[in-house]
Amino acid sequence: MFNVLVSDPISDMGIQQLMDAADVAVDKKTGLSEDELVAIIGEYDGLLVRSQTKVTEKIMAAGKNLKVIGRAGVGVDNINLDAATKRGIVVINAPDGNTITTCEHAFAMMMALARHIPQAYAKTIQGTWDRKFLGVELRNKTLGVLGMGRIGSEVAKRAKAFGMDILGYDPFLTEERADKLGVKLASVDDIVRNADFITVHTPLTPETKNMISRPQFEVMKKGMRIINCARGGVIDEMALVEAIDQGIVAGAAFDVFEKEPPEADHPFLHNPKIIVTPHLGASTVEAQENVAIDVSEQVLHILRNEPFKNAVNMPPVAPSVMNKLQPYFELGEKIGQFAAQLNNEAVQEIHVDYAGDLAEVDTQPLTRYIIKGVLSRHFGGDVNIVNSVHLAKARDVNVVVSQASATKGFTNLISVTLKTQDGAERRIAGTLLNGYGARVVQIDKFPVDIAPEGHLIFISHNDKPGIIGSVGTLLGKNDVNIASMQVGRKIVGGEAIMVLTVDKEAPKEVLDDLTKLAEINKAQQIAF
Repeated sequence: MFNVLVSDPISDMGIQQLMDAADVAVDKKTGLSEDELVAIIGEYDGLLVRSQTKVTEKIMAAGKNLKVIGRAGVGVDNINLDAATKRGIVVINAPDGNTITTCEHAFAMMMALARHIPQAYAKTIQGTWDRKFLGVELRNKTLGVLGMGRIGSEVAKRAKAFGMDILGYDPFLTEERADKLGVKLASVDDIVRNADFITVHTPLTPETKNMISRPQFEVMKKGMRIINCARGGVIDEMALVEAIDQGIVAGAAFDVFEKEPPEADHPFLHNPKIIVTPHLGASTVEAQENVAIDVSEQVLHILRNEPFKNAVNMPPVAPSVMNKLQPYFELGEKIGQFAAQLNNEAVQEIHVDYAGDLAEVDTQPLTRYIIKGVLSRHFGGDVNIVNSVHLAKARDVNVVVSQASATKGFTNLISVTLKTQDGAERRIAGTLLNGYGARVVQIDKFPVDIAPEGHLIFISHNDKPGIIGSVGTLLGKNDVNIASMQVGRKIVGGEAIMVLTVDKEAPKEVLDDLTKLAEINKAQQIAF
């Protein structure tokens, strides 16, 4: 018999399958202090929480029988993941339970925006019968969906039912998957220039921070409308206010803010053309029950030693395997990051090749770090070492792992190749060198020796005299100091690369100027 404690308010319907299980006894005891939990947790095999209970290391230390902690929701900030991992306690959440709820909220915001519903309601209840609120139909309008994951895809389905034309952008969206979803694959620039409505469904990462800002608003259709029910900070809030004042944007609907709650003087709260709600995307009865149902099901699987999903901490690995793999985790993740930043097309396949001693052990934990590195460019903190495989599969990214004993002179060698839908490939190989740590030793076909850390500038160029000097001069004029330089070529006068380690991030304008230099094909920043 397994004992499960529910320490936060969760509906009986949400945990019904646990309560009905013949081999599980469920106790509901809410509002307990840390000391009160410590006193009783030793009796339980599982713990279910929402956000109120803080599951500390002290509580886990007292949970001698604790096998699983289930979070009925997405965020796990209230659970000490490191302590759980050290003790072999699996922590799971429910990332899918609020998909439909958030999608419907975004769609409701879009319809309210199109027909001025909040503004009309406010005037009507104040006693003003004002029929001058002239809205627009959704039918035959172009909707741009930035982020075609679970929620964005559901929004697109509903928009099609309303007769809208859908432009979809996602860094992992291929033509084939776009066709299946009934959307037209588009770039961010295509959407910005052509959409009547734009809805955002991306995580907040360095790449998506202010992805819609002044340059984008300047080329938008006059009278377009924009919705954000994803993350505050993806759309530049002050630039949006300016675009509304200039008549470029007819209106906006936001469920999220860069800082929550917003200050009382935030311009969104005083602009009649902006609809706001207090982060209600997941706030429905069904969503709250769905996340509880999802997490209860996985808790049951874990207690019964059955296959499970949605773990957010590191699964158990044999100590002997962990000792061999541990030094390579950081290298693997950085190789993945490097490859992802070099690639600008939708990735269809991640091919990981292990050579040397690594070919003799189960490298699955290391592969998770590599996939995390690849996906982190676009998913940011939403991807971790446990869900990385699941996220890749959900975006139709095939993961292939191969092993070989030959290492081309290295004790161990890890190679990561990203294959895109147009057949292009980007390849990064790395190893650990005694006394030097993690090193990147190959970029595409070029041998190099680079420490994957700090700020790098990758330059593709034609092998001609004077290029190194012109690059150094331009960077010097812009106060970008070069710490080290690596060059690579296969034949004299042919294609070549240059990798510079610099002391600080180079401004975009400097990278653009580098690209304009004679014989330079491309210059881009690589950051770790």
